[in-house]
Amino acid sequence: MAPLRFSANVSWLFPELSGLPARLRAAGSAGFEAAEVAWPYAEPPEALACRAREAGLQLVLINTPPVPLPHRIHLMAGRVPQGTERAAVRGEMETVFLENLRHAAGVLAQENLVGLLEPINTRLTDPQYFLESPHQAAAILQKVGRPNLQLQMDIFHWQIMDGNLTGNIREFLPTVGHVQVAQVPGRGDPGSPGELNFPYLFQLLEDEGYKGFVGCEYQPQGDTVEGLSWLRSYWDRRGRPQAGP
Repeated sequence: MAPLRFSANVSWLFPELSGLPARLRAAGSAGFEAAEVAWPYAEPPEALACRAREAGLQLVLINTPPVPLPHRIHLMAGRVPQGTERAAVRGEMETVFLENLRHAAGVLAQENLVGLLEPINTRLTDPQYFLESPHQAAAILQKVGRPNLQLQMDIFHWQIMDGNLTGNIREFLPTVGHVQVAQVPGRGDPGSPGELNFPYLFQLLEDEGYKGFVGCEYQPQGDTVEGLSWLRSYWDRRGRPQAGP
C-alpha cells in the first residue's frame, strides 16, 4: 500500500504569512508536494502557476470559477434562500444544479479537467448550503453521469452531517477525486484533540486504495509548521510517496 499524498490548502494554512506567494513557499519548505487554493483569482493564472513551480508544488485544487490550470475544480452548489423551507425548493434547486453540472462537465472536458462536488455541513458551517451530505452528492453525480465529475470528501463535513465514516468511505471512495481533513468539532489539525482518529482514517484510505491527494484544510492553532508534527509523524512511519501525477 502506497503512503498517502498530502496537499497544503494555503487559503487556510500559514495565516501568519501575508500573501499567496509566501504561503506557497512555506508549504514547499514544509515538505508538501502539492497545494490547493480556495479562490486564487487575485493572482493572474500564469503568475500563480509560476509561484507554485518555484515552490516545487503542484496545484491540485481550486474553487470555481475555473481557470486554465491542470488541476481539479470544486464546483460549488448554491444556497437555499433565507426564510425558505429546504424541502419546498429541493426539487427545483436540484434541477438547476444538474443542468449547470452537465454544462460545466462539458467545458471541463475540453480542457481535460475534473470537477468536484463537495457536501458542506449545514449544522456548523453553512446552514443554507444546498449540497449537505455525501448521499445527496453521490445521487446527483449518478444523475449527471459524467466521468469527469467526482466527489470531494471533506472528512470534517462528513463527520458532522452523517458520521459512519468507515462505512461511507468504503461506499463512496470509488467516486472520490479529492479528500480534505480537519479535526471535529474545532476544525483544527488532525493531531489536535477531537472526535476523529486520524491514524485509523489514514490507514483506512490506504487500505481502500485511495491514490489522490489529501488536502489539509484546517485552522492552525498557532504556528503552522510547528503544528505539522502529525504529518511529520505520518511521514516518519510511512515514508513519503513517490512523485506522481
